Amino acid sequence: MKKFTTDSGIEIQPVYSLYKGDVGEPGKFPFTRGVHSDMYRSKLWTMRQYAGFSTAEESNKRYHYLLSQGVMGLSVAFDLPTQIGYDSDHALAEGEVGKVGVAIDSLEDMETLFNGIKLEDVSTSMTINSTAFILLSLYIALAKKQGADLKKISGTIQNDILKEYAARGTYIYPPKPSMKIITDIFEYCNTEVPKWNTISISGYHIREAGSTAVQEIAFTLSNGKAYCEAAIKKGLDINKFGQRLSFFFNAHNNFFEEVAKFRAARRMWAKITEQLGAAEPKAQMLRFHTQTGGSTLTAQQPQNNISRVTLQALAAVLGGTQSLHTNGYDEALSLPTEEAAKIALRTQQIIGFESGVTDTVDPLGGSYFIETLTDRIEEEAWKYIHRIDEMGGSVAAIEAGFMQNEIAKASYNYQQAIETGEKIIVGVNRFTEKAEPPKELLRIDDSIRKVQTEKLAVLRAKRNNKKVEECLSRIKQTSLEEKNIMPAVIEAVENYATLGEIADTLRGVYGEYQG
Repeated sequence: MKKFTTDSGIEIQPVYSLYKGDVGEPGKFPFTRGVHSDMYRSKLWTMRQYAGFSTAEESNKRYHYLLSQGVMGLSVAFDLPTQIGYDSDHALAEGEVGKVGVAIDSLEDMETLFNGIKLEDVSTSMTINSTAFILLSLYIALAKKQGADLKKISGTIQNDILKEYAARGTYIYPPKPSMKIITDIFEYCNTEVPKWNTISISGYHIREAGSTAVQEIAFTLSNGKAYCEAAIKKGLDINKFGQRLSFFFNAHNNFFEEVAKFRAARRMWAKITEQLGAAEPKAQMLRFHTQTGGSTLTAQQPQNNISRVTLQALAAVLGGTQSLHTNGYDEALSLPTEEAAKIALRTQQIIGFESGVTDTVDPLGGSYFIETLTDRIEEEAWKYIHRIDEMGGSVAAIEAGFMQNEIAKASYNYQQAIETGEKIIVGVNRFTEKAEPPKELLRIDDSIRKVQTEKLAVLRAKRNNKKVEECLSRIKQTSLEEKNIMPAVIEAVENYATLGEIADTLRGVYGEYQG
């Protein structure tokens, strides 16, 4: 008889009955059924569309368009040089400026990016890690220029460096100083920007690198535990900083496994934080953003991706997400066109306003299959976490290459299943057609680097360079004394020090991680 399994290898029985576990209640520990008692009955998830490309001017146009179409929050994509701390005129930035996100070199670019948008009125998520402290400083500096109350601005920086070492690669500094910078952000925002989510602990990129659903939550929660332990060691109260932690997960095509994964992750995080001393319910809650699976999108028959994204978005909603981005159907070929971005947003709106799945809390809760699968995913994920704990925690496990190797093996096995036809991908290895040339795609040419380089030259000619040098010197001294780095970085960006200048100053102190 054929054996059926989830993508994580958990065997699926022909029928499920008589589930005997306690599923609990929504809004109550351990939050298996959701972090709020009424979930979407009172407020839908935040509908975001991840966007950023070319120059700040072009991205600003897209943000105004998305806001006019009903997005509830902005989600900023940065280009690769910005992510790894190089200004657009750096030699290593050549060929990459504005390609996978917007180029941000200075406060001038940030001013242009949010031109006509009041930061007090919008929640902004920024997908940035090794330079997260600089981008947050730029955002704070802009808010101050707008006259905003810093106690009211809200949003999230990803700021999850551990998964960069394990799965993605946009790190700059070694793990220990990187962790120090992250806890500096926790400490600073706790008093100065209290509504800001200081980290989005990310399983998304772990899954994109090829992990299973079980590995995604196991490695992500283990990383989250490491951040909490580092903050506690710094003297911070988990009952306070724990309320500003958020998570970022992937949604793939194995529908019921994805729903169960989100439920299991919530329950596990509640237990982890309780063990670390969290007694305040809001510090025990796993609040998360979801993005549909980029690696599941196919260049072949790209309109099939609309169906994939719909299934994935529905799984995220039934799993209780707080925020959601839906991918454009053309993203396996290019950055999303305006049409693709609109269809992706409309997909969320149809689920939210037409499907009826938001009318009751945790609609699949109590299903024999869902509850059993939630238990099994949790059980398998704990096995990984216990192994990581035995190695000394996430940092030690990453330095030993454990997470990277496990992800690589899972990725290899999945690709093998596709190659042999065991795993069917519609339009790729079954139900194929003769490929048609793609329709209009969004392309970014290399002239963007020239534009950014010229802007930088003008900026450096007109700013107070003596003041900039003083600010950079203060950053260096602060880092050597191991004081909180955020005030010095904010002062530097307010005086129009560039992102690359700040990142290079700290390269001189911490060095670069070689992997």
